[in-house]
Amino acid sequence: MDFALSEEQRMLVQSVSGFLRSASSLEVVRAAAASEEPCDTALTQGLVELGIPGLLIEEDFGGVGLGMLEAALVAEALGATAAPCGFTASAVMAPLMLRLGGSDAQRGEWLPLLATGAATIGVGVTERIGRRDSRGISASGDRLSGSAMFVLDGLDATALIIADDTGRLYLVEPGEVQQTRLQSIDRTRSLSRVELSGAPAHLLPGSANSQEPLKTAIDAGRIALAADTLGAAQKMLDDAVSYAKERRQFNRVIGSFQAVKHMCAEMAAELEPCRSLVWYAAHAMSMAPDEARAMACHAKAHLGEVGRFVARTSTEVHGGMGMTDLLGLHYWFKRIGLNRQLLGSPELVREEAAAVQGWI
Repeated sequence: MDFALSEEQRMLVQSVSGFLRSASSLEVVRAAAASEEPCDTALTQGLVELGIPGLLIEEDFGGVGLGMLEAALVAEALGATAAPCGFTASAVMAPLMLRLGGSDAQRGEWLPLLATGAATIGVGVTERIGRRDSRGISASGDRLSGSAMFVLDGLDATALIIADDTGRLYLVEPGEVQQTRLQSIDRTRSLSRVELSGAPAHLLPGSANSQEPLKTAIDAGRIALAADTLGAAQKMLDDAVSYAKERRQFNRVIGSFQAVKHMCAEMAAELEPCRSLVWYAAHAMSMAPDEARAMACHAKAHLGEVGRFVARTSTEVHGGMGMTDLLGLHYWFKRIGLNRQLLGSPELVREEAAAVQGWI
């Protein structure tokens, strides 16, 4: 039995990674982080040409028709280059929400637009993960009121999918709401706050009596973020090893010092098992549905912790240079930090995993 990637999956990784090495260079990342528009246009268009927005969309709607494992591989490549573009919301969560909860008309209208990159959809579900003291989202007929925080990829999106307090999902036009950019430590992706005051909204009917469209989309989003952290952490580890082989002190490369060797070895030992964890969590979405929710929680929580350890230790290996913009290490450091909190912190997600497995 072969537990490795298939030839097609390896080709996908090579194709996307090869494109990102030039399209998402450090200069591109630095420019995007300094701009008010975090998504690089040329990068986004290149991903559209590769078919990335349509990965999870069926061929009948113009998509590629692949699965969550392929989406995780792409997310890993995006994290490795700190690609300044949207992916988790519009390419992963929104297609699943429409596929599982949308009407035939909604799927027929939106999925082809998403697959071709002609439209993007931001996703606001944070109020259903960790409620704040302030009000959430309430629905009255076909109108929504309230405040949605940390909406993913909502800025400049063609539409938004917002979850109300009961878990129902609604399509909302951005022009009907007040949207404010949220500044986070990671400037390579966009977050916003959406204020709704009786905004017209269109219910995804499949979410009216079932939590599955929302929960499945959150599971997929968590796996995508875990994979993104995996790619970013691997990049930081590789940079630390390369730097340790070049930096000299006392007429010796620092990689020859036992303390530095141990730091690099600990990072590798912590990170390598994470790859199989993320891949299996993605595989379980379609092949082991009974395990999918727990595995998504475990992957998100564990990568949040390991990613933080690798980010911190890699920076320490670089010494003072690790804190400078010259190396740009901080872009990956901050990306890992934001991934850790989006769609649930490790503490919150571990509690969910315990509940799913009947421990609490």
